[in-house]
Parts: sequence; C-alpha cells; structure tokens
Amino acid sequence: MPARTVLQQADITRALTRISHEILESNRGPENLVVMGIPTRGVVLAARIGAMLADISGTVVPSGSLDVTMYRDDLGRNPTRVPSPTEVPPGGIDGKTVVLVDDVLYSGRTIRSALDALGAIGRPSIVRLATLVDRGHRELPIRPDFVGKNLPSATNERINVHLLEIDGDEFVTIEETEGGE
Repeated sequence: MPARTVLQQADITRALTRISHEILESNRGPENLVVMGIPTRGVVLAARIGAMLADISGTVVPSGSLDVTMYRDDLGRNPTRVPSPTEVPPGGIDGKTVVLVDDVLYSGRTIRSALDALGAIGRPSIVRLATLVDRGHRELPIRPDFVGKNLPSATNERINVHLLEIDGDEFVTIEETEGGE
C-alpha cells in the first residue's frame, strides 16, 4: 500500500504556530523558556518554534539540541546510531522551563532517553513536551503537552516526516510496513 500524505507544508506551519501560541500561554510569556530539539527533525522543529515564539512575543527564546543516543535502551539492538552534538543555549537550562521537541511521539522511549540526557546537563524547573505528530502506542507513561496532530496508527504503519531543511520538501505521510516498526 503506497504512502498517503496526511499533512502538507501549510498544515505543518499551522500546527507549529498553534503549538507556539500554546507554549507562550501555558508559560504566561517567554520568560525562562528554552526549546530543545531531539535530533534529527526535532532540532529543525525546535528552531522553527523558537523563531515563532520570538516573532509572537518580541523576545528571543533560546533553542538548542539534545542528543539522546547514549541514553537509549535499544543500543544493543541498534548499535549503529551516530551521536549528534548536544547544543545547550547560552544561559543553560538550570531553573528554566525546557520544552523538548520531537517530530513523532510513539512508544515514549525516546522521550525517556531525553529526560535522562537533560538531567545530565542541568536541572530545569519544568520540562514540557511538544511533538508534531502523536501516533499513540505508548509503552511508557509519557504524554505530550503540545501536539500538532494526533494520528492514531496501527503498529504496522510508519509515520514519515519530511522537512524542507533536511529533505528538500515538506509533508507527513503514513504507510504500511512489513512487520511493524
């Protein structure tokens, strides 16, 4: 079965704009906010959200990246992962509200790894989670605070996020896979 497109570029932009407004509303403004993206596409989404937060509030909101590779619980099964650099914004994360950003939320295991990685670099006062797509099937008690689109899916389906900065085009598809992800 071919992949079907579920979000176009305009849908992604609209979702990120809404998420940005929700972040500012829940934080009561941009003070003490830091946005951290999980590689690869979460970093791009975090940078976009950071820019949108700045446009909306008129205040620069620092963004960075958080590599979770060495904190994953599946390194034994997937040892070929290449770590990406963690980039902590100036001013760090101690005492800040950190919004973790990922492209697709599935089992919750990547986010668990991100929480461990975050704890290794500092102590935020609050951690929130933003995701472009929540597809369900959680294996851990992790729930996003900000969601672009809920896309209930079967375990034998895959969600593919394409972003202009990485892929040269922008859309989200869902497709059937052989034996599940």
